[in-house]
Amino acid sequence: MIRYALTRLALLLLGLLVASVLIFLTLRVLPGDIAQLIAGTNSTPEQVEAIRERLGLNQPLPAQYLEWIGGVFRGDLGSSLLTGSTVASELAEKSQVTVPLGILSLTIALLFSLPLGVLSAMRRGRRAGTALSVGAQALAAVPVVWAGMMLVVVFAVWLGWLPAQGFPRTGWQDPAAAFRSLLLPALTIGIVEGAMLMRFVRSATMQAVGQDYVRTAAAKGLTRNTALIRHGLPNVGLSVITVLGLQVAGIIVGAVVIEQLFSLPGIGRMLVADVSARDLPKVQGELLVLTGFVLVVGFVVDLVHRLVDPRQREAT
Repeated sequence: MIRYALTRLALLLLGLLVASVLIFLTLRVLPGDIAQLIAGTNSTPEQVEAIRERLGLNQPLPAQYLEWIGGVFRGDLGSSLLTGSTVASELAEKSQVTVPLGILSLTIALLFSLPLGVLSAMRRGRRAGTALSVGAQALAAVPVVWAGMMLVVVFAVWLGWLPAQGFPRTGWQDPAAAFRSLLLPALTIGIVEGAMLMRFVRSATMQAVGQDYVRTAAAKGLTRNTALIRHGLPNVGLSVITVLGLQVAGIIVGAVVIEQLFSLPGIGRMLVADVSARDLPKVQGELLVLTGFVLVVGFVVDLVHRLVDPRQREAT
């Protein structure tokens, strides 16, 4: 197991290194000149060139990359060219919105997808199972922006139960207000991602029903549903663990869109603003952290799957 973990860790670091190169090169092909943006429209070419030299933008791309990645290894993710604030401090501040939003979204997705996915499989061929299956397919196809707008219309405009946009200026000093402001965005992401997970749970449960150990348990006197719950659901849980990494990635992508829609001061909204402003050092630091987070989640999920699955432990 230790050897496997070290191998996976080496692959994680290699993947992060490759991602850093791709992020760096991709941002360099975006249109616009950050030096011109900082200098202003009335600046002279000499002033623009002086800013470019001061920021190191006139150096060859390999030199710029090595300087940046060297700073990352020293714990320096870079600083904003426009405000001078460090990427680490900005991420720490914005994560107070994005991290709770992600946790709440994942919790909502799991709470309704797991029981409804199992119920849909157990009621296969009946009206309830068909309705749940069709509903999951319909929700999975709904754009997250449209889902968010519909939830705003229902819960904020018609019922007036939840705020439509914004986050308290005092942050989590008022936990109730902060939680209420995140509930609609989390419901939006959780419902869409949960619908996708529900379809997977249904498929995994249907496969478990047809396994020999479930049929054997049923032959010994247990009902099919009892045999499935006792012997099949643990294997369904293993399958769910496998896709949780993809669900986390989907939640991160959804957060970028939803934070714009609900005017939440999180990492996603900051990233979009920094891309528009061509603040390259800040953007590449933010993208590297988000990419690293997704890779780490995949690494942890893989290790947990190995630990809880005896078949994989024996093969290690």
